[in-house]
Amino acid sequence: MDERVNEWIEAYRQGQIEALSHLVEHFRRPLFGFILKMTEARGDADEVFQEVWFRAIRSFDQYREKNFLSWLFRIAHNLIIDRARKNRPEVSLNGASDEAGEAWEARLPDKGLTPEAITAGKDLGEQIQKAVRRLPPEQREVFYLRMEADRSFKEIAAIQDVSINTALARMQYALARLRKDLGTEYYDGGKT
Repeated sequence: MDERVNEWIEAYRQGQIEALSHLVEHFRRPLFGFILKMTEARGDADEVFQEVWFRAIRSFDQYREKNFLSWLFRIAHNLIIDRARKNRPEVSLNGASDEAGEAWEARLPDKGLTPEAITAGKDLGEQIQKAVRRLPPEQREVFYLRMEADRSFKEIAAIQDVSINTALARMQYALARLRKDLGTEYYDGGKT
């Protein structure tokens, strides 16, 4: 771990409040980026980011890990899972219809890539981001932790509280699904 981070942690533990601002600034980009990718809404990401730091501050004396960022990712992971459980819709649209008798399901946008999106979206990066957003949350999280946050599979497994084999399998499933969803965009580099 970065020696400055160790110094800031020790300084904060000894009552130097300004050390916390150094920690927050040092880890803002990777932590907030991860949270934003997992929540997909700026307001939600801001709330989760703040809550991560509140929880970290409350349990700072209990921190014993070697990698502070992985510890923060683990806190963020738990908060995101909790929020997802709380925000599950309680109403099913299956079989429901409006006054005209049109099924609500028919009004929902298709989750797959539309021909318009493929035609308009020649940018491979944009297509990949759309496909990644459609991954199941566990796979999307592994993908972002590995590709964006550059975490090892050992760290990812600890963050998700699963075995390394499970983390690796989730990454394999995510990549297989991305290959399938991106189709020719994946194989020819977006030059369709």
